[in-house]
Amino acid sequence: MVQAVREGLSRRAAARRFRVSPGQVAFWVKRAAGQRLDGVDFSNRPPGSRCSPQRTPAALEQRILRLRQRLRTRSVLGEYGADAIERALHERGQDRPARATINRILKRHGATDAAHRVRRPPPPPGWYLPEVAAGRAELDSFDLIEDLKIAGGPLVDVLTGTALHGRQVDAWPAPGIGTTEVLEYLLERWRGLGLPDYAQFDNDTRFQGTHRFADTIGRVSRLCFALAVVPVFAPPLEHGFQNGIENFNGLWQSKVWARWQHRNLAALQARSERYVAAHRRRTAARAEQAPRRRPLPARWRFQPHTSPRGHMVFLRRTDEHGAVHLLGHAWPVSIDWRHRLVRCEVDLSAGRIYFHALRRRAPDQQPRLRTVAYHCPDRPFPRVRE
Repeated sequence: MVQAVREGLSRRAAARRFRVSPGQVAFWVKRAAGQRLDGVDFSNRPPGSRCSPQRTPAALEQRILRLRQRLRTRSVLGEYGADAIERALHERGQDRPARATINRILKRHGATDAAHRVRRPPPPPGWYLPEVAAGRAELDSFDLIEDLKIAGGPLVDVLTGTALHGRQVDAWPAPGIGTTEVLEYLLERWRGLGLPDYAQFDNDTRFQGTHRFADTIGRVSRLCFALAVVPVFAPPLEHGFQNGIENFNGLWQSKVWARWQHRNLAALQARSERYVAAHRRRTAARAEQAPRRRPLPARWRFQPHTSPRGHMVFLRRTDEHGAVHLLGHAWPVSIDWRHRLVRCEVDLSAGRIYFHALRRRAPDQQPRLRTVAYHCPDRPFPRVRE
């Protein structure tokens, strides 16, 4: 190519002949300027030395490695890291590089004993429910933001909700939200969007029911039973299970509550409704790809005082004896599964509780640990505010 240009061929013509760009022809012609072709370096290596002039001499690196090995076998203190090597070089009056340089030398030669953290891929969303993790079922999560104060107005609670796959969100600001209001907002959401397969809550009494008595099934769970929705209760004081709804809680507080000054509750509710509508428009494509929801039955009426019949899930962690605490009882699961996560599936219709092992490192392996008989007492539902 360079020879053709030197014989009179234009650079553009040479580029067409050798099927390269004119810029490449110009680059190599400039590289070979004033030199014989057999003496030109056509290796395309960057100019300059192959080794940095500031690199520690190889002899000093080997001395440091030998000193580390000697300290490892003979040091009384048993210390042979960068600090110990630096002290030994100083005591001998030898040239000693900086501590960071010694660390780089040890790392470059693989002479470090530090255990690096192994980063494993996270489990899929909803990994603790196999149907949700596989994308065949939808999960709605709900939570409460409490005691937001409007200047000159009441304390405000906010019930928030979001779908795991579809990302449809909701937020209902209101003063003093109790179980009755939670039921109204759940029905409002499910009338508009349809029924999910699972509904997840934390262990607030407004969701789960009172904790004073054993074998208590709250009104929220009874609503889910009546609509064939499986209620799921997240484990107390555990990170990760409520990430989706907690993230939306933070988003709502930063984009709605903290961003604007609200004159009264009505202004806050109007601002929240506009934000929820805009958020749903942005995630509309995601919602179309989510698992299908069932419509709420027409002319359906909630009767909370009927006997509970259905399926519910508790996510729990076993104690030091391998037992879990739910529904006011301690259930022995496995002495070999202490302080570990367990999915407890309560089948009220069949009178059984199934305990499955959960591991984030192996989310697709959830063996059954134990099955126990359970009978929920059929007693009148307490007419108290939860």
